[in-house]
This record gives sequence, C-alpha cells and structure tokens, in this order.
Amino acid sequence: MKIDVMVADGSHAIYAREICDEMFISAQERGTGIARRTPEYVIGKMKAGKAVIAVSEDGQFAGFSYIETWGGKKYVANSGLIVAHPFRGLGLAKRIKERIFRLSRELFPDAKIFSITTGAAVMKMNYEFGFRPVPFSELTDDPEFWKGCQGCRNFQILQNNNYRMCLCTGLLYDPKEHIAIQEIEIRKAQ
Repeated sequence: MKIDVMVADGSHAIYAREICDEMFISAQERGTGIARRTPEYVIGKMKAGKAVIAVSEDGQFAGFSYIETWGGKKYVANSGLIVAHPFRGLGLAKRIKERIFRLSRELFPDAKIFSITTGAAVMKMNYEFGFRPVPFSELTDDPEFWKGCQGCRNFQILQNNNYRMCLCTGLLYDPKEHIAIQEIEIRKAQ
C-alpha cells in the first residue's frame, strides 16, 4: 500500500480528531506522558503549514507530526510524532520524522531544533539526524513551551524539579554545530 508523507494543509483538517485520539491512546498504551492536544490546535498547525501528515492511498490517516517555534523563533520543537496502529512497523515514523525535520530546517534554517521524548525509537531517529541529548536548560526557556506540558501526566515531576528534568529526554539539533563539523571534514579532505 502506498502512503504519502506531505506537509499538511487545511484540507487535512478532517483527520484532526483521529490524530488527537491516536496520540492519547498510544500514550496510554505505552504508559508514558504526553501533552494532550485539541483538534483545533492540530488544525491550526495544518493551516499554518507547520505539520506533516501521512495518508494512505485509500485516504486513511497513517501518521502525523507538527512543529512549534519558541524563544522568538530561535528554537523549533518537533512534536506529536504518531503513527496510526494499522500502519506501524512499516518504517513510516522515520519518513514522517525526516519530513518534519526538513520542514523545520526549510522554515527556520538558523533555529535550534529540539524534541523531548520518552520513546527509544524517537531518540534513535533523532540521533540519526544529528540530535544530541541535552539537559532541559539547553532547551528553550520560553515559559509558554513548558505550559504545553501541563496536559502530561508527568507534569508534577517537571514542576517538582523546577523545569530542569522530567521523565522525558531533551534532544537538540544545533545547525551551527553541524556547520562546524562540515568545515572540519572539508579541511581534512584537502
């Protein structure tokens, strides 16, 4: 079965409720926390061109992720990565992650990209894209970002640790670090 992974737009709003439900159910199954999102929030991301959706050739929702900017657009969060149950095990999460990463770089080329997750698979994908684990102090200090964690069942842990640590791992991609790495590799090759 063919599955298209694309930047979402307003025409994908029909999937918003299903996306939110899949995120919630999957978090419950894994026993992990996740900030609950509303269909209106997801639709806003779609209409703003800040989301990626996967849709099967027969029109079924297959996966989703979105981006949010923080700290005056100095930081971009890759969030909400989900693959619908019937489409798991097909490598779709990696395709979605790759497209949301590229979209982040296209829209905000100088921004640091970050992700917080409890999932080993997401951590592995992030490492492959050049992310590194960091303490929360290296992520955005924008209080609005941390408000988004209020819907997570582990929010009390985050609060008790003064927003410095939780059960999630912070992962960061700094484009300036990768430019420096490329320059070193070029000098070595000369």
